[in-house]
Amino acid sequence: MHLFGTALTENQGWLLRKSCEQVVIGYDSDAAGQAATLRGLEILQNMGCDIRILQIYGAKDPDEFVIKYGPERFLKCVDSAISLVEFKVKVLKQGLNLENVNDKIKFLNQIAKILADVSNNIEKEIYIDKISNEYDISKEAIYAEVNKLAYSKNNQTKILEKPVARYIKKEDTQNSKVDEAVLKREKMLIYILINYPRESYTKIKNVVTPDLIKHDKNNEIVKKLYEELEKGNINNDLLAYFTDADTINYLSGIMASDFEITDINKCIEDLINAYEKEKLVNERNRHYKEIR
Repeated sequence: MHLFGTALTENQGWLLRKSCEQVVIGYDSDAAGQAATLRGLEILQNMGCDIRILQIYGAKDPDEFVIKYGPERFLKCVDSAISLVEFKVKVLKQGLNLENVNDKIKFLNQIAKILADVSNNIEKEIYIDKISNEYDISKEAIYAEVNKLAYSKNNQTKILEKPVARYIKKEDTQNSKVDEAVLKREKMLIYILINYPRESYTKIKNVVTPDLIKHDKNNEIVKKLYEELEKGNINNDLLAYFTDADTINYLSGIMASDFEITDINKCIEDLINAYEKEKLVNERNRHYKEIR
């Protein structure tokens, strides 16, 4: 069934639900029409409808589109109507510059909220795959945010499993060679240097030398951060010094992570202690090898 008109009411929604399962919504393409679409989506979603949203261009509403381009072309648009999730993501993207790291982080966080509401895991996986490819966002970063929201919503809910081997990029195959705890520690180091450079840089650089950073991408990022901070760029937006698309994407995932930092000074101290202990262990192992 196809619905055209003004704002949808609950009574209209129930009438539609009684006669069909799939509903294609087509409102005016202006901001008011888009807002009406979102309100209608919420009503129909709560009624269990399979919702599709009509996408038309070159006309302000379906009526004008049919007059200008004819019914056949309009029916093609109906057949290619997008899903509720796709529509929400498209609306979310408006007003954001995904070349900007901060905007990309906002985009990722909001996408995670949308996907967390998708109950079917197969459907969710398909959307994650599509969004990752279309917007150049790491699947691992999306999974991490969705899982975090799912866990906080109900810690008894089974978290969506992430098929790691399938979603690791070729350039990130080294991840499998680096211990997960070490990888997380390196990412936290990057997160702290970017967000708390004044509190952390002087303390960290004296202990954590680049040769201690095992993952290639993390090593590259830490070297760049040290270089810029050494120049005195401590008050600048450090993310602005990274221009490579893959690195920006990788950093977006790190910056969107929740490292559960409650006391930054204590966190820095613990991080430094961890690296100092690692240095001692490496030194001890080196002596053991020499003795053998």
